[in-house]
Amino acid sequence: MARNNLTFRVACNRLLDDLAQQEPGATLGSEITLGTRVGASRTTIRAVLTHLAEAGVVRWEGRAKTLLRRPVAADYFGSRQTESPAERLERGFMSLILNGLLPPGSALNESWLARRFEVPVATVRTFLVRFEPFGLIEKQPNRSWLLKGFTRDFAAEMFEMRDLIEMRAIRAVLDAPQGGAIHRALHDMERRHLDLVARPEAIEDAFPALDAAFHRFVCGAADNRFFDDFARRISIIVHYHYQWNKQDEAARNRAALSEHLVVIRAALDGDRAAAERAFAEHLRTARRNLMASVIWE
Repeated sequence: MARNNLTFRVACNRLLDDLAQQEPGATLGSEITLGTRVGASRTTIRAVLTHLAEAGVVRWEGRAKTLLRRPVAADYFGSRQTESPAERLERGFMSLILNGLLPPGSALNESWLARRFEVPVATVRTFLVRFEPFGLIEKQPNRSWLLKGFTRDFAAEMFEMRDLIEMRAIRAVLDAPQGGAIHRALHDMERRHLDLVARPEAIEDAFPALDAAFHRFVCGAADNRFFDDFARRISIIVHYHYQWNKQDEAARNRAALSEHLVVIRAALDGDRAAAERAFAEHLRTARRNLMASVIWE
C-alpha cells in the first residue's frame, strides 16, 4: 500500500498512538486485533507494520510482533498528510474567514470553492449545508450561497451548548494517562501558546487560529464524533469575526491566551480542580466578550 494513501497514513498515526501507551518489549496482538483497535483493515495494518518495522519501532517476525521503542514525533505523519478533502476544505474556509476575505453578504460559489481547495463539488455542498439550519448561510440559485450573520438569541444558545460539551470534554483531557497521545498534544499546545507569548506583535493575527485549535483539541479528547462536529462548526461561527468590534481585539486575545495557559498548566500539573475552574472561567469570559463585541444587525 502506497505511503501517500490517506487510509494508510491515518491508520499509522492511530497505531502509533496505541503503541505509545505500551512499554518497549510488549508483545503486540494479531493484525485483526490491531486493525480493530485503530479501525483499519488487515491489509492496511500489514502495510503499517511493515513501515514501522522499517522505522525500527516494532520487530515483526512471522506472527510475533514486539514493540522495540516508544514512538517519537518524527514517526508520525503530519496533520497536512492525514487530512481528508473535507478537512482541507474546512481549513481553507477558516483561513478565508480569519483573513477577513468573506465580508457580510459574500456570495460563495460551489465550483469556485472546489477549485480553490482542490476538493469535489459534493464535498463543498455537504460542508455548506451543515450551516444552513442555523440561518448563517442561505442557498442561492446556480450553486451559490449567501453568508449571513447570527442573532443574540443564536449566540446565547450556542454558548449554552458550548458550555455543556466543552466542560465534559475538558474532563476527558484530565482523565487521559500521562505520556499518552492527549498528554503529548497538551505539551505541544503549551509550546504553541508560549511561542505566541514570545511574539506579542503576532498575537492579533495568529491567536484566532490557535484559539480554534485549542478548543478543537479539547473537544477531540472526548472521542465523540458529535462533540468534534460541534467544535468544527463553532470554530467557524465564533471566528466569523467581521461582525466583531475590533477596537479591543488585541486585549481580548492577550487575555484569552493567558487563560488558555492557565488551563494547560493546571492540566499538566495534574491539578484537576484548578484546570476545571480555569476552563469554566475561560468559557464565561469568551461568552461575555462575544456578546459585548459583536456588531448586531
